[in-house]
Amino acid sequence: MPEVVQTRGPVVESVHPFSIAVVRDGALVEVVGDDRHTTFRSAAKPFQLACSLEVLGDPELPEDEIAIGAASHSGEPAHLEVVLRLLARFGLAPSGLRCGAHPPVHDPSARAILRAGGDFTDLHNNCSGKHSFMLAASARAGWDLDYRPPKHPLQALARARLEAFADVAVDLATDGCGVPTFILPLSAVARSWGRVATAMRAVEAGDAIDAPAARLGRIGWAMARRPDLTSGTGRLDQDVVRGAREPMAAKIGAMGLFCVALPRRGLGLAVKVASGSSDALPAAVAWAIDRAAPGSFAEPGSWALRDVHSVVGAVVGRWAATG
Repeated sequence: MPEVVQTRGPVVESVHPFSIAVVRDGALVEVVGDDRHTTFRSAAKPFQLACSLEVLGDPELPEDEIAIGAASHSGEPAHLEVVLRLLARFGLAPSGLRCGAHPPVHDPSARAILRAGGDFTDLHNNCSGKHSFMLAASARAGWDLDYRPPKHPLQALARARLEAFADVAVDLATDGCGVPTFILPLSAVARSWGRVATAMRAVEAGDAIDAPAARLGRIGWAMARRPDLTSGTGRLDQDVVRGAREPMAAKIGAMGLFCVALPRRGLGLAVKVASGSSDALPAAVAWAIDRAAPGSFAEPGSWALRDVHSVVGAVVGRWAATG
């Protein structure tokens, strides 16, 4: 099994085994490590968003609003602006969101709110874009506006659609934002992201595809073009997409999960760090992309996410993948 090794000075301080699964044009190419079951967490957002768009009747929306619906955004002002515009478009108020309040992931934005005497709200939750769409879909369909329970029609639809894309039955747990998250093998995670890749390729080529695939393709391209909205300043998925040498959509989950779609190759990639360490993930992702899709990603020459820093910012160690 490949490992991410973290050093501090001359000593190995921690070791994090990881696994990858690769699907190309719907076929499983390889699993390196083990095909463990994992929660999908935020890497499932394209599929959850696709269900909301389906219920809403596939409205014409600007690409930035689609991107924020698939985002684990950082709560920066630009992110909140798009979420607020999205809610206003559907005649909704932030008070209807049920994702819970937490500080923005972007620390300078959180500090600015505190300095101004403000409060953290559901808008600052990294999932507020996804929840805005879930609220809008539930309102449009006349369903209960508490869209979180697993038996809610929207969540039941999301489960059914994901099972079709992943070609596997999924179990459920509860995500950090309160809605169901899916439990499935890593190979099925890669298969679902392979569907994103082939849908993006079909959309780009102008091929005739069914409505579910067209939604995924539309979402994938929004993510590929606006990683600043699906992620945020200094974060892994934004860095990966910006370092791509060909079109790429990427999404971090939580607890060491990361997914990539490469439409020109019809390739879906899923990476899972067994320890759940987000700090180990950049090295694992760079290793995995280089193995699965050589030449598709240029790692930044000096990548802060590879370094171990002291409190004052000095580089005191390094993250590296072996395998």
